[in-house]
Amino acid sequence: MSIFERYLSVWVVLCIVAGIALGKTMPEVAHFLGSLEVAHVNIPVGLLIWFMIIPMLMKIDFSTISQVRHQKAGIGITLLINWGIKPFTMAALGWFFIAYLFAPWLPADQIDSYMAGLILLGAAPCTAMVFVWSNLCKGDANFTISQVALNDLIMIFAFAPIVALLLGISSIPVPWATLFLSVVIYIVIPLIIAQQLRARLMRRGPAAYQAALARIGPFTTVALLATLILLFAFQGEAIVAQPLIIGMLAVPIFLQGVLIAGLGYWLNLKCRVQHNVAGPSTMIGASNFFELAVAVAIVLYGFDSGAALATVVGVLIEVPVMLWLVKLVNQSRPWYEAKIRREVKW
Repeated sequence: MSIFERYLSVWVVLCIVAGIALGKTMPEVAHFLGSLEVAHVNIPVGLLIWFMIIPMLMKIDFSTISQVRHQKAGIGITLLINWGIKPFTMAALGWFFIAYLFAPWLPADQIDSYMAGLILLGAAPCTAMVFVWSNLCKGDANFTISQVALNDLIMIFAFAPIVALLLGISSIPVPWATLFLSVVIYIVIPLIIAQQLRARLMRRGPAAYQAALARIGPFTTVALLATLILLFAFQGEAIVAQPLIIGMLAVPIFLQGVLIAGLGYWLNLKCRVQHNVAGPSTMIGASNFFELAVAVAIVLYGFDSGAALATVVGVLIEVPVMLWLVKLVNQSRPWYEAKIRREVKW
């Protein structure tokens, strides 16, 4: 692993601190960066997200989807969780904790916005950081790439309708034009650019392709860290001023991650899926495409909105939770494999 992957939690914490400090001590800088937008799309955030995810999307080979037939159970479980369960459990947890249990302690005019942020998180399955989680839990690379490719294809068509459905159920106005614009900007265009670059490099041979990936790899790391600093700078004052709200928003996000990871791992076990597939299947199900969720929240509701704050809290919670879940998956591997062997013999 690279130094970044090995000390991921350290870099994240440092970026969070740096971002909050920037937003608190130099709010005018954060506000200026926040004002740099075109058609309600923030230019700095958009560029950083492109730099972050395009190198990851270049690794996707859509032709590998047909090569994982023996992993159909793992693929099916992850798709079921990502698109049939996860968005709705996140909405349900949000309704219970934010709209009901914690409502007396939250600003009444922001509750709908907090709910929207949680829904955006739950409806966006992870694309970029999945490769890190899969590598850390010694997952099958072909399965991970194939699953990400499928998720990206489905996300193009399903993300906006699912978000709109859940926002509609929550009685939150749905800005369809902005929602579809966000899907095009943060999914469709980067995916097209990445696949064109991949095709051009592959025509020069696998060695040239791998060399190019090695050269542009650091851009993903730098962009991720810069995005974290920028996002927490936008919300720095709100985070310092509202620690109780941060804690309340963290509860459904944390429970969602643990619940979905546990469900995914259990389903893989029941279907006797190999551990090197069950691990990334669990991680893909439990993690979120927080880059997209944050960007869409900012576009739809603004930098200072409850939705943007909720998605940024998602960033704050996801990385340490996912590292913890990776550790649990790795530690349980002997038990998992022994359990499968016993069931096969039975």
